[in-house]
Amino acid sequence: MSFLSSAGPKLAPWKVLLVDDEPDIHDITKLTLSRFRLDGRALSFVHAYSGAEAKEVLARETDIALVFLDVVMEKEDSGLEVARWMREDLDNQFTRIVLRTGQPGQAPEERVIVNYDINDYKEKTELDRTKLFTTTFAALRAYRDIMKVEEAHRAQINYREGLERVIAASSHIFRQRNLKDFANGLLQQVVALLRLEHSMLLRLRGATAISGQNDYEILAQIGDEDGSLLTPEVLAELDQAKSNKISRVQGDTYIGYFPNASGKASLLVLKGVEEISDIDTKLLELFCSGVAIAFDNILLNQEITDTQAELILRLGDVVESRSNEAGNHVRRMAEVCHMLAREAGLPDDEVAVLGHAAPMHDIGKIATPDAVLLKPGKLDAAEWEIMKQHPAVGLSILDGSQRPILKAAAVIAHQHHEKYDGSGYPQGLKGEDIHLYARIVAVADVFDALMHKRCYKDAWPVERVIEHLREVAGHHLDPVYVDLLIKNIDKAIAINERLPD
Repeated sequence: MSFLSSAGPKLAPWKVLLVDDEPDIHDITKLTLSRFRLDGRALSFVHAYSGAEAKEVLARETDIALVFLDVVMEKEDSGLEVARWMREDLDNQFTRIVLRTGQPGQAPEERVIVNYDINDYKEKTELDRTKLFTTTFAALRAYRDIMKVEEAHRAQINYREGLERVIAASSHIFRQRNLKDFANGLLQQVVALLRLEHSMLLRLRGATAISGQNDYEILAQIGDEDGSLLTPEVLAELDQAKSNKISRVQGDTYIGYFPNASGKASLLVLKGVEEISDIDTKLLELFCSGVAIAFDNILLNQEITDTQAELILRLGDVVESRSNEAGNHVRRMAEVCHMLAREAGLPDDEVAVLGHAAPMHDIGKIATPDAVLLKPGKLDAAEWEIMKQHPAVGLSILDGSQRPILKAAAVIAHQHHEKYDGSGYPQGLKGEDIHLYARIVAVADVFDALMHKRCYKDAWPVERVIEHLREVAGHHLDPVYVDLLIKNIDKAIAINERLPD
């Protein structure tokens, strides 16, 4: 390989530190090596004129390949002290060291050269142009080869650490039991794994809330508050990935396609992947191969939960239609309960369970005779006693299940007519002895009944409803959830408008 090249350097130069208290030595060395090239890379010089200054430079500059180090400067052994400090205190084992001295007979002991990994030792008088070139070439080639080995070693360490992160990330997201938590957990782990700021997880479906698009449902997203991630270009890439059923990188965007047994393939959008290393790419592929399997399991669980929720809604519809209630009553109830539970800060799993279980609150009316259930006028004492049996009947229908939704539904059916002051039925429970779910359902039930027309009353204006809720707070209803409903009345009204009678 030639030391010289007439072409200008295309790659970053090798950084060389000249340490000598004689400025002329700096100038001569720099001039002599001005045309030096190794692997197409020239030299870049950094200067220090004392041992102390050399330490400052070495502590600051971490990519110095070679140090030409004068032995005698402010002290007779200043250069040797710098060499010792580099290897022991700074723990720099990579930078090559060539000792130089202008005083013959000052050669360091053999143990110093060995212990401090000195690459060469020369007297300044013998460093003519050719020897300076060959010495520099040998030292830089050694540095290059050492760094190749070190980079390979670091790559192995990074890959091993990356595998540990993948395993940890996988175990975290695979603990999630519902699709929303899984999707959010997946994105958080991918972003942490690859140090990205923008990402989105979607799945295929027949309809979506994305304006103008009917192919994709966004499950989770990070760092896309302004909606800039789902551009027409990215949508086109999603369409192509969906059509070709393959993952691909286009520019700085990665589109991952993960089919599953449900037919609703998931797609991962990652922004900023032009900076992802080959190792990270392999880790991403490894991570996502497990994710595709997990998605099937999550979607299967989701399908079971959705089926339970739909059956409960339909049973609730049967009860309401039999008692001439509007079909959307149970849906509004479920959504208002869900909203109140969320605003109250309940855990996500409890919010979901309550929303699914609320439609079963009147399931016991399935056994109430038509003469009582459908009587247009006021019930007499005997009829009222029959009507008051439906909470106990509801409990008997739902009790005994270990499914969280049905367990919650049993409690709600049994306690939703209890009153906060203890005057309710069937048990006369008071205050917080009434289950939290039943207290929330009672507020949502009263609100919905007042807001809509019934055979015995017209719909009330919202101002009158709010006034009545305040009147019964602390008596019939839990004041905490009455206050929470009034504070979020706009959300409750929006639910009513979306699900009219």
